[in-house]
Amino acid sequence: MKILISLICVATIAIILSRRLRLSTRYERAPRNLTQWNALDKGIDPTEEKQ
Repeated sequence: MKILISLICVATIAIILSRRLRLSTRYERAPRNLTQWNALDKGIDPTEEKQ
């Protein structure tokens, strides 16, 4: 029972801190242009010309 109460307290503190610090900007970046290497990673052949 003590463990459950302490976990709830820690979770509440973590949620409050994350809202105040706004750490979610890491995932809100603008999309990048694909380089030839990134295109190959996604299965796109960069040697083919787009029509």
